[in-house]
Amino acid sequence: MLDSTVANLAVPSLAGDFPGDTPAGTLSGISWVITLYAIVFAALLAPAGRFSDVIGRRALFCSGVAVFTVMSLLCALAPNLDVLVVGRGLQAIGAAAMVPASLAVVLTDTPSSQRTKTIGLWSAAGALAAAIGPGLGGVLVEWVGWRSLFLINVPIGIVLFVAGLRRIGTGLRGGRVPDPIGTVILVLGVGLTVLGATKGEEWGWSSPSTLLALGLGPVLVALVLLRSTRHAVPVVETTLWRNRTFLRANLAAMVYGAALFTWLLVGVLVLTEQWHYSTLKAGLAMSPGALVASVTAIIASRVGERVGPRVISVVGSLTIFAVGVFCWVFLPENPHFTTFWLPLSFVIGFGIGLMSWSLSVAAVMSASPVKFASATGMNIACRQVGGALGIAAMTAVIAAEPGLSGYQLVYLVCGLCALAAAAASAGFHFPKYVPAPAPRSEATPATEGTVR
Repeated sequence: MLDSTVANLAVPSLAGDFPGDTPAGTLSGISWVITLYAIVFAALLAPAGRFSDVIGRRALFCSGVAVFTVMSLLCALAPNLDVLVVGRGLQAIGAAAMVPASLAVVLTDTPSSQRTKTIGLWSAAGALAAAIGPGLGGVLVEWVGWRSLFLINVPIGIVLFVAGLRRIGTGLRGGRVPDPIGTVILVLGVGLTVLGATKGEEWGWSSPSTLLALGLGPVLVALVLLRSTRHAVPVVETTLWRNRTFLRANLAAMVYGAALFTWLLVGVLVLTEQWHYSTLKAGLAMSPGALVASVTAIIASRVGERVGPRVISVVGSLTIFAVGVFCWVFLPENPHFTTFWLPLSFVIGFGIGLMSWSLSVAAVMSASPVKFASATGMNIACRQVGGALGIAAMTAVIAAEPGLSGYQLVYLVCGLCALAAAAASAGFHFPKYVPAPAPRSEATPATEGTVR
């Protein structure tokens, strides 16, 4: 999840190392470092989750970690832009396998009474990684250079691979490979949709390329969904969508993703372009909100045992909506870190942390344990696609209304997306969280919450 956002602040350095024939050509080429990763990651999340039934959760997790780690090293050592772009695309394949497999591993090997806490820890990691990406990227680029963004993955990946082989059970395996034709069509459909949304401003929203991508992409996705209802081993578990909570959790994830990824990027733009912060200073300014989001996700897992994910999600999304409206009205033209940015970082981090936990719970816990990986993959894919669409909308807004007023409008759009997430979350129907019976042993009088 960190690599979804960490590369944003590397763009200026990459442009200096890999210049094109023209400034526009340079930016167009460099943008593929971010765009290709987003396309491949979003397109393969759902199919990758289905492969856990075929090769087992340990094999899927470890193979994903291995590919991600090796490709991270390739990106760090890339001698030219072409190698870097190819490495990013292959890196995203490993990420798409690793992310849904990771939650499937955690939940399958966790007692049902502890799963909400486990999702809290998993969501905290994801929230921290995605939110801290721009800040960490700024610090590393400023101090070490852009290659360090990819080198940091290598030692962590090696440790995870070895630990995965030793500590993760093989899990159920031997199922049939999900519909190969459907997989290809899904990858093309999601890829074209994300590509059109991401490159629309550069190509022109009325250009044939943009219209073809945005028109054909959704049609291909619809065809895959229709094909999956009739296929013996579908690439998309359409049976999951019959659960209204799962359906609403994915709708909420899509509009929340639009708000989250846009919020993170517009924050960097405000700090560097409007307030003229250095890359390093902007990175440090983004850090407090990320830390608050991580801590909040863990706390939400404990509070959520009593009130359920619906309340947590509605509160979190309404918090983001309120901050978005506040920024729309009061975003200052000049720097006001201690009186504006810092306090709002705490509030927005609180909202992001709540949403990270609640949407994961609502999606995963509305599926059976054998479908955890598929449910996770689809939920994160919806969030990624929403993020690409949100960034595309931000680009269009800023192009039409440059400067402070444009940033204010983007914050309003983020707030409205969060409000839509609140509306979707309000329809969650989830089993009540009730206290577990108190242990008979006097040595352990505390009670634990459980799902019934």
